[in-house]
Amino acid sequence: MRHRNKINHLGRDTQHRKALLSNLAVALIEKKHIKTTTAKAKALRRYIEPLLTRAKSDSTHNRRIVFSQLRQKNAIDVLFGEVAEKIAGRPGGYTRVIKIGNRPGDNADMALIELVDFSLLNGGGETAAAAAEPTSKKRTRRGGKKGGPKGADAKVGDKKAGRKHSSTTAAPEKKRMPRKVGGS
Repeated sequence: MRHRNKINHLGRDTQHRKALLSNLAVALIEKKHIKTTTAKAKALRRYIEPLLTRAKSDSTHNRRIVFSQLRQKNAIDVLFGEVAEKIAGRPGGYTRVIKIGNRPGDNADMALIELVDFSLLNGGGETAAAAAEPTSKKRTRRGGKKGGPKGADAKVGDKKAGRKHSSTTAAPEKKRMPRKVGGS
């Protein structure tokens, strides 16, 4: 029975798990949002929330405690500077975990974990502002470029303008797998 065992071991021993969560926390502080598995995101949320609470009051003691967990000076500076002033009025709940589907390779459940005050959803982060820039050309789902067919002097209805060979074209060859040698 797993009574009173709240920690998710993430399939790692203690040192590996602490290093993993520390590295994920540094990445989250620097980038404001990261994509990882759902289990790691939930474990990271429990790990980083107390550190964010400590960052709200900037003192040497709090900086040393957070540094003992993260071990990266530039992340500490970002946390106690840029992040702390944004989360100063929030009484907890600094992170958000958003499930984003499964990973194509191994079908692992993936999630996006972000700092709420730098959210991609409500346009609070710098990356959201950069992504929201209006594009100059409207994209369509039709083939080809907006300028027209591939040939400069070709007409719109000309089917042969986009082809490489104007005469007969050969059917594409099938890829052949090499034969197995020996054995049954």
